[in-house]
Amino acid sequence: MSPVQDERGNMPRNKNKRPQEDLIDKVRSFLGPQRSQRKKSALPPKARFSIWYFLIALILMAYAQQYFFAGKVETIPYSQFKQYIAEGALGKLTIGAENIKGTLKGKGRKPGQDQQFTTVRVNDPDLVKDLDEHKVIYSGYYESKFLSRILSWIIYIGIFFLIWRFIMKRMASGMGVMSFSKSKAKIFAESETKVTFADAAGIDEAKEELEEVVEFLSTPEKFQKLGGRIPKGVLLVGPPGTGKTLLAKAVAGEAKVPFYSISGSEFVEMFVGVGAARVRDLFSQATAQAPCIIFIDELDALGKARGINVMGGHDEREQTLNQLLVEMDGFESNKGVIIMAATNRPEILDPALLRPGRFDRQVLVDRPDINGREAILKVHSKNVLLGPQVDLRKLAGRTPGFVGADLANLVNEAALLAARKNADKVVPEDFDEAIDRVVAGLQKKNRVITSKEKEIVAFHESGHAIVAESVEHADPVHKISIIPRGIAALGYTQQQPTEDRYLMTRSELLDRLAVLLGGRVAEELVFEETSTGAQNDLQRATEIARSMVTEYGMSDRLGLVSYERTRQPVFLPENFAPAKAYSEEKAAQIDEEIGRFVEEAHQRVRKILLERRSVLDDLANLLSQKETVQGEELRKMLSESMPGQ
Repeated sequence: MSPVQDERGNMPRNKNKRPQEDLIDKVRSFLGPQRSQRKKSALPPKARFSIWYFLIALILMAYAQQYFFAGKVETIPYSQFKQYIAEGALGKLTIGAENIKGTLKGKGRKPGQDQQFTTVRVNDPDLVKDLDEHKVIYSGYYESKFLSRILSWIIYIGIFFLIWRFIMKRMASGMGVMSFSKSKAKIFAESETKVTFADAAGIDEAKEELEEVVEFLSTPEKFQKLGGRIPKGVLLVGPPGTGKTLLAKAVAGEAKVPFYSISGSEFVEMFVGVGAARVRDLFSQATAQAPCIIFIDELDALGKARGINVMGGHDEREQTLNQLLVEMDGFESNKGVIIMAATNRPEILDPALLRPGRFDRQVLVDRPDINGREAILKVHSKNVLLGPQVDLRKLAGRTPGFVGADLANLVNEAALLAARKNADKVVPEDFDEAIDRVVAGLQKKNRVITSKEKEIVAFHESGHAIVAESVEHADPVHKISIIPRGIAALGYTQQQPTEDRYLMTRSELLDRLAVLLGGRVAEELVFEETSTGAQNDLQRATEIARSMVTEYGMSDRLGLVSYERTRQPVFLPENFAPAKAYSEEKAAQIDEEIGRFVEEAHQRVRKILLERRSVLDDLANLLSQKETVQGEELRKMLSESMPGQ
């Protein structure tokens, strides 16, 4: 924002302006705020505002006609006209088929001036006789309406012609219904793309790959002199929120080249052929502005694998994809145009898009590790007033699996919570509450639950926490809470990983399975009855057991065999419902093994909680009173109950 503008982008008022100029400025600001922010049109000013000139002239003409000619001709009723005949006040008359026009002697505005009048003629057979008796001079005429009708049509046609001409000029500049075939890409000039690699943290490997792309655009001769070919396309692959779009903008910002940004869904319209026309228009614009970058976000909306259309008929999306493939294949490497795309579903893309010569490079933008999360938190907290106790490294360790968008939301939530309390700085307690909000949802302080339900939830969460602290490979407990959060969570046990993990052993999966069953087993021991609160726990436990049996080959009975097919793009209709890769007998054995894993974990958890029953009761009572218990308090209770361990 320019320093001479206010917050809304308006110029400050000049105190030396006259009142008329100040009024004009107010009218302009009211009628044209959007026009001032709009990009410069290709039309000259006269063509742009001719319709307004015409409307103003039309209003002035109507006003002049009403003001100067109103009252010159007076319309009187026929009865009054007959009375004027009897009084001898009429001058000359002209009798037409529908109207009678004439003058009234001495009735004008000035003394001695005649007043013109008109009246509607009625069927009066005595009219001529009365005129002759009073010696009124009259004559007749034939009124032809052909010319007046033609003139009235010409006026309306002229008005519509001017409006049509104005609209067509607007359409010629890329607006209106005639612009369907034009690309909807947003163009960012070199000076407008102010994002650099410094704004993208936590994804160093991806940045290194893209820094080479910047060199391709900045110094292409460095690679061409050795016979190298600049890549035509770079595909950014990764989960949502990891910074794929941000990296593409950073490449354009670092290379100081124009940046064309468009979503894959913006190519396809309801009209056949529009998508292909937009692809052609986009690439022709980019070629004219080379060197530049074309960025297609959500490529999977456009680049799904082509196959037989089960609905029948022509598929507009496939035609658009074919045109994209043709344009990419026709790109010459020395044009200096690089196409970048982002997707989080690379498995459904058409193989023709992924071959060398189109998207030559595929860059993985993965979830950041603890170092990456710390760097991202530093970027997003630059403008946030943090308290001295805030440890970003510790926060990064508490947020495994978070992507850049999640961490940005976390910092923002913490700042909002601190501002709500009128605090001067953001403290660790604000980040604790923000993590709970992001992970589990908002607190439901007004949700009324019965004392019986509260007791069940307390024992349920105590079971999870005690098992997590009792098994060897589970993450340590950070917090236990029975405050309802989110849509259906009546409580939760938060575990804090000590490090990032990329592999899971059989023992670790069995311990995770045990932790999930801890809440259900606690309900069985205490109440000798179960509730619906363990529904999600049982679902996740079953998924872990099924994966151990069918995917990871961890069943001694079934051996080192994977029974799950790899998910592949659909090319043929018969692949819509793939058949099982094993017999019904083997399916029964798989079900038995899944049940065995879950039952063994169930018995193991039951034994753990029976041995620590006193801690289970104490922790549940403490939770019922405080509603939130920290992990340190739980570990202290466990150490005091079993001092020998």
